[in-house]
Amino acid sequence: MEQVKRTGVIGLGAMGLQMAKHMVAKGFDVAGNDLDAGAMQRAKDLGVRTVGAADVARHAEVAIVMVATDAQVEDAVAGLLQNLSRGSVICIASSVSPETCKRLAAQAATKGVGVLDTPVVLGQEAANNGRLTIYVGGDEPSFARARPVLEAFGANVLHLGDVGSGQIAKTINNMLLWSCMAANLEALTLAKKLGADIPRLVTALGQGSGANWSLSRWGKSTGKWAVKDMDVALKLAKAASVPTPLGGLLEQLVKDINQDRMKALLS
Repeated sequence: MEQVKRTGVIGLGAMGLQMAKHMVAKGFDVAGNDLDAGAMQRAKDLGVRTVGAADVARHAEVAIVMVATDAQVEDAVAGLLQNLSRGSVICIASSVSPETCKRLAAQAATKGVGVLDTPVVLGQEAANNGRLTIYVGGDEPSFARARPVLEAFGANVLHLGDVGSGQIAKTINNMLLWSCMAANLEALTLAKKLGADIPRLVTALGQGSGANWSLSRWGKSTGKWAVKDMDVALKLAKAASVPTPLGGLLEQLVKDINQDRMKALLS
């Protein structure tokens, strides 16, 4: 199989821009598009060809979609399918419904285009450093074609099964993440009230059986997408008829998670 040389990115926000940057650094010829003029200029400064969305599709052999919502993903994929060549691959890096990915994959297949769902975890710092973990769902040939591209910005590129598998993994990862963050916030709030030195305590807890990833990054993680993530998780659980009593409680708790509250405990 001929190696991919030309890539594209739809959505050059905080995460998409970093993906594009790392692809440029790894020698890919990258075309990108975003509705925001500032994002387009920042991408251009990093060596990305800034073009219209249609020209991204005409250029790319593998196209990354990194936008905010299911509706935006559907619009982006519909636009790409008008101009992508047969044998191209679309990677849906946005966090969306597995069913959205399955539906778009079926549509793309009629045009000879592969679709992978490739949501990412570990946050902005990992994106900046090209060290994301990427959960991948989709067929083996599409994965083989896109893998070198994903490895440009991912330290761990993990193929988990059919289309939608990546989104399932991302949702479950996020349920565990927000569970830890809510527990950390409650426990550290109590510790501060009792007079503990919180920075020292966080370091000490990192060496104990209560250690977790979000605790190790206390004050750095924002909690920005907690409510959205839990909404997705609970909708999937309802559709699967799986009771999630802890998830229902967590949906309420995550509304209080924010960076200001986390940082306040450190002061």
